[in-house]
Amino acid sequence: MMTRRMLFLSGTAAVAMGSAMSLFGKNEADARPGAFPVTYPDDEWRRRLSPEQFYVLRKHGTERPGTSPLNREKRAGTFACAGCEQPLFRSEDKFESGTGWPSFTRPIESAVGESVDRSFFMTRTEVHCSRCGGHLGHVFPDGPKPTGLRYCMNGVAMTFTPSKPAS
Repeated sequence: MMTRRMLFLSGTAAVAMGSAMSLFGKNEADARPGAFPVTYPDDEWRRRLSPEQFYVLRKHGTERPGTSPLNREKRAGTFACAGCEQPLFRSEDKFESGTGWPSFTRPIESAVGESVDRSFFMTRTEVHCSRCGGHLGHVFPDGPKPTGLRYCMNGVAMTFTPSKPAS
């Protein structure tokens, strides 16, 4: 027989479980399996990526600030997804934000998607690769002109290809 106390406790447990899932749970982009043109099972992603890349791109992790060589990259070129090689950002849109992560004012058109990230008791805008769904970082409304946006990206989630010098 279900007492009021048991009903209350089970309801409280359900609310606590929902809160924990939103704290450590998945982003809305994760809820769409097969929604991206490039998909692999986790074991194939693990084979293709380093452990740190897998953690960031596939598990929505964050690299430690100041650890990516791409943060200091100043050459002309293109930043691409480390998961699927899709070009994401151009070097002319990169700026020094002082945050410890590579930051950009805008992505290449249609290169990234955005989803709501409700983890860690806050709501942020997550940025992911539009081709493979890999987690790249977050976008914030505190960037410089012309967009006023700061695409704060995990360097480990990207590769860099310098532009070829003009002949």
